[in-house]
Amino acid sequence: MKLEDFNILVIDENPDRAAIVERGLVEGGYTRVSRIGTSFNLVERIQVLAPDIIIIDLENPDRDTLEQMFQVSRAIARPIAMFVDQSDNNMIREAVEAGVSAYVVDGLRQDRIRPIVEMAISRFGAFDQLRRERDEAKAKLSERKLIDRAKGLLMQEKGLSEEDAYNLLRKNAMKQNRKIFEIAQSVITAFQLEF
Repeated sequence: MKLEDFNILVIDENPDRAAIVERGLVEGGYTRVSRIGTSFNLVERIQVLAPDIIIIDLENPDRDTLEQMFQVSRAIARPIAMFVDQSDNNMIREAVEAGVSAYVVDGLRQDRIRPIVEMAISRFGAFDQLRRERDEAKAKLSERKLIDRAKGLLMQEKGLSEEDAYNLLRKNAMKQNRKIFEIAQSVITAFQLEF
């Protein structure tokens, strides 16, 4: 995606600070920039706007405002760069746990906006890739457990070897044009209904 294609949302209550961010974005080649304040229903408003990147600028964040921003980052799977003037270790930890891609303390300068946005995009991409790989591995492990359980039931109830039980699952999956784990789930369900 080209720079000019990114839809960037700036969340900031202070028009002067927001102007710095917006100028930095435009000078960096980002042309689709919009701004909203930190009002209630923030997550819903952001979902309607559907930005590609979110920049949160908080001059002196209080705990409630930070929590609202962390809710945004947990709910919206997008690269998020957060600029704050003050912070502590707790806030940094919570921001990272909430999924903020770039957390910048006392570093709001127009010339730094583009590199920070690019870093946020890059970090988000890396974490998103890891998240997808983790979810895929969990799903495969879950499927493998289902297949093993179904094989065990077939071995126990039908007196089949492990290889024969697997081949039976595989054969039925091919015949029904379904995945083996789906057939395994059906076998488990059928045995549960029998007992």
